[in-house]
Amino acid sequence: MMATLTVWRFPTATGADEALDALQKLQRQELIKVEDGAVVSWPDGARKPRTRHLGDLVGMGAVGGAFWGFILGLIFFVPLLGAALGAAGGALGGHLAHVGIDDDFVRQVREKVTPGTSALFVLSSDAVVDRVRAEFDGRHAELLETNLSAEEEARLREAFTEGE
Repeated sequence: MMATLTVWRFPTATGADEALDALQKLQRQELIKVEDGAVVSWPDGARKPRTRHLGDLVGMGAVGGAFWGFILGLIFFVPLLGAALGAAGGALGGHLAHVGIDDDFVRQVREKVTPGTSALFVLSSDAVVDRVRAEFDGRHAELLETNLSAEEEARLREAFTEGE
């Protein structure tokens, strides 16, 4: 099984929150297995985006808030979701490429998720891709994704799983 980190970018600051219902519906229909996720909304005029870990949607997160805090902090240059980026950030930064998250992906997200937009970050598996895309197409969502091999996903979980 291979996990996919997808970022659905929406042209409004509320689009990602509004898309959560669609994601939950897809999960109930077993068209996607949501492992973990986060919402980023960036209202016009705000200096930095607001973020929220989707622990409530997925139960115990696959990788947890530390991962989302780190990756979103890296992309948007702000510590998010209560994760401390300090010393751990430097050590983990070089390892992101080893878990399938390369500089191009980070740069692409950084360029596209800007004030006035929002994004739904989802770590998923077993997606029926055409059905998932169809659900989000009507929402003017833009898909950015990176596939993680089973080995990369295992390294990601090892680095970020909380309290195991």
